[in-house]
This record gives sequence, structure tokens and C-alpha cells, in this order.
Amino acid sequence: MKAVVQRVKRASVTVDGKITGACEKGLAILLGVAQGDTEEDAILLAQKIAKMRIFCDENDKMNLSVIDVDGGAVVVSQFTLLANYKKGNRPDYLFAAAPDEANRLYEFFIEKFEEAIGKSVGRGVFGAHMEYEIINDGPVTIVMESDVLKKRA
Repeated sequence: MKAVVQRVKRASVTVDGKITGACEKGLAILLGVAQGDTEEDAILLAQKIAKMRIFCDENDKMNLSVIDVDGGAVVVSQFTLLANYKKGNRPDYLFAAAPDEANRLYEFFIEKFEEAIGKSVGRGVFGAHMEYEIINDGPVTIVMESDVLKKRA
């Protein structure tokens, strides 16, 4: 499982002209589910992202988590994070999980992330064409992979 986590001043996702998810200060998370990913991957990432200290304290040091700042989040499923670009100029997505499994784990990740931060988060619509707007704060952008967390556990 791969996540691109961005600290944002605000974020929103729109489908068919309707905002389906939005937040003010918080995190914008793109989530890619790979073949072989499990609920353990979702739990590891959800907990790590919720506790990641990327918000500034009173001394302008990144010492606070999204929980500490009572921030929000928007989570969007993004299978293109699993692109294989080694051959040719058209990426393939053979490593992405099948849609039913990807959607199940995407929803499971959101459930675990909401539990971790203690509030509901905005979300995209799985499989839909979405417009995703963010105002990145910093910018702070971190790419995370559950495989890396498993190796360190």
C-alpha cells in the first residue's frame, strides 16, 4: 500500500460537480492499494499517518500530528500510484489490486484512520473521475509504503 501524504491548508474532492469530501487544515492523502496488500497494511499506514509529526508547534518545529492540531483529512483512492513505468512510455498498472479488493481496503483504511484521529474524514468516490484541489502547506509531502513499515516492525 502506498500513500502520498500532504500537509494542507485546505483540500477538497469533487465528483460530477459536487464536493464529496473537504477539510480545512489537515492532510490530503492519496492512497494506492497494491496486489497482496492486507488489512495489516491499512492499519500500519493509518496509525503512522495519524501520529506523524508534520505540523508546527509554537517554536515552528514540526512536532505535532494531525491529532494534536485537531486537523481534518481528505482521502482519495489513487491506483496510478502503483504505476510500472520501466518499459515504454505508457505506464501499466498490473501491480494495482483488483477494483473490489482495492475499494474494500480503501474503505478499511479510512475506517482505521478515522478511529485514529477521532473524527470523520472527507473522501473521494472510488473509481470515479475526480477533481482534487489542495492548498499545500509548506509544502510538506511525504510518500509512505506499508512494506517499509513492515520491515521496521
